[in-house]
Amino acid sequence: MDNNENKLTEISSLGEFGLIDRLTKDLPKVNESTVKAVGDDAALLRYPSTDVLVTTDLLLEGVHFDLTYVPLKHLGYKAAVVNFSDIYAMNGTPRQITVSLGISCRFAVEHIEELYSGIRLACEIYGVDLVGGDTTSSRQGLVISITCIGDAAEGTAVYRDGAHDTDLICVSGDLGAAYMGLQLLEREKVASAGMKDFQPDFQGKEYLVERQLKPEARRDIIKALADAGIKPTAMMDVSDGLSSELMHICKASKTGCRVYEDRIPIDYQTAVMAEELGMNLVTAALNGGEDYELLFTVPLTAHDAVSKIPGVKVIGHITKEDLGCALVTRDGNELPLKAQGWNPLQ
Repeated sequence: MDNNENKLTEISSLGEFGLIDRLTKDLPKVNESTVKAVGDDAALLRYPSTDVLVTTDLLLEGVHFDLTYVPLKHLGYKAAVVNFSDIYAMNGTPRQITVSLGISCRFAVEHIEELYSGIRLACEIYGVDLVGGDTTSSRQGLVISITCIGDAAEGTAVYRDGAHDTDLICVSGDLGAAYMGLQLLEREKVASAGMKDFQPDFQGKEYLVERQLKPEARRDIIKALADAGIKPTAMMDVSDGLSSELMHICKASKTGCRVYEDRIPIDYQTAVMAEELGMNLVTAALNGGEDYELLFTVPLTAHDAVSKIPGVKVIGHITKEDLGCALVTRDGNELPLKAQGWNPLQ
């Protein structure tokens, strides 16, 4: 945050409605389903003959983010995008969001404007309307709650519980980079403690930092699947870690799975960082979380079609429930998968 407090505007000087007016001034509407947005007691949305999807994410300072190294604009962008990702993971399209903030007294109007600039940028890029929200004071630092509303044509939404024995397990992008980015940021935070004008060393690891601070939702994969005529049988986004998400799908679908260690997609920078930190690379890829890639299953008959989609890799297959969930190592051994990813209640 800006340390030059003399140039900053106290939030109390605007009041709640003055702040909302300032943050939401001239918001465009890009979706036909947005009839009435900010400025009334409630937003009015109209969805004829479609299924409506709703998701909510709560972010707390000190639990989900650290403002020592997370710029407010990046935080706003990420807070919006992770909600869009949940809608895409249902094979839907995000259309509207509401944003609620708990703001402590150490924040000025300009700080919240910076946060909102990230939110508005995400909305612009992904074609989403910001239609409302709430603001209040907070004694625990910054609190962000975003609700996203989306839609899916009737019969096209994908759930967690549709995987079947012999289905292929697919994932987009690469895994573990966001977690390694977090480790890098935390390391530089420790190194900078008590130092003025400290310059963090991110050279050669820029991709890792970007994956942690500015993730993207994989709407391109949703479009590619639709263009290929493939409807996944089950799908989730990888927010808590590949192992956790796979076990969610298998539990909901009453199946088991086999994932192959040598097929898990990992970026070169992730591998270098893991070696530098003395961490097990596969463990980081399985359990790191915050990748926001799409994990999905497709029928075996879709193998050729799904393999042609850029950025998608087949990493295993679904089995019968009594076979359990396991990682097949490079030497052919089977290790039970464990849900060791992010647990918000720990």
